Amino acid sequence: MPDSSKIAALYDGGAPDPTRPCRAEAEEAVRTLIRWAGEDPTREGLVDTPRRVVKSYEEFFAGYAVDPVEILQRTFEETDGYDEMVVLRDVDFESRCEHHMVPIIGKAHVGYLPQRRVVGISKLARVVDAFTRRLQIQERMTAQIANTINDVLEPLGVAVVVTSQHECMTTRGVRKIGASMVTSRMLGVFRDDVQLRREFHALAGLAP
Repeated sequence: MPDSSKIAALYDGGAPDPTRPCRAEAEEAVRTLIRWAGEDPTREGLVDTPRRVVKSYEEFFAGYAVDPVEILQRTFEETDGYDEMVVLRDVDFESRCEHHMVPIIGKAHVGYLPQRRVVGISKLARVVDAFTRRLQIQERMTAQIANTINDVLEPLGVAVVVTSQHECMTTRGVRKIGASMVTSRMLGVFRDDVQLRREFHALAGLAP
């Protein structure tokens, strides 16, 4: 999660974009939606709802206040010659579908084959958070995670697999409860070497 000062700058008028609505405008938009739904935003149970919704949006979309490249800048070269795969699996995430703004809930599995540098393992989870806490489609999100790790760390290869359920199709529309979506992005040696991909899948606990 980004620090509170960055979130405040993003949502309280400190952001570079002068066209961004202020908090009061965002809360009024929520009141409009409440009225549109057929309710009274002045009712006791709904009076504080606009404030709560806007505050929750600060958490849902905190990824916009984070620079994923900056997260990966601090790396380590003292690895005693370690040249095997690094895998972080089962990284829980919650994102929001950019088409309906409802949750995408799932897990990301991230691996890379170091060339010269490694990064603290928590940084990989933070990169996942940076991209998932935005309005997203899963395909783009998967590519963004992999591409950023590849560009900054310059490893021999990067592998990312994302599995999730989309509430835009489980709670509305076709209502296919239990259906899940799987996306992957393989770069460098993971794209070229089938055996290496299989090893990644095995270490990540994924079906072959």
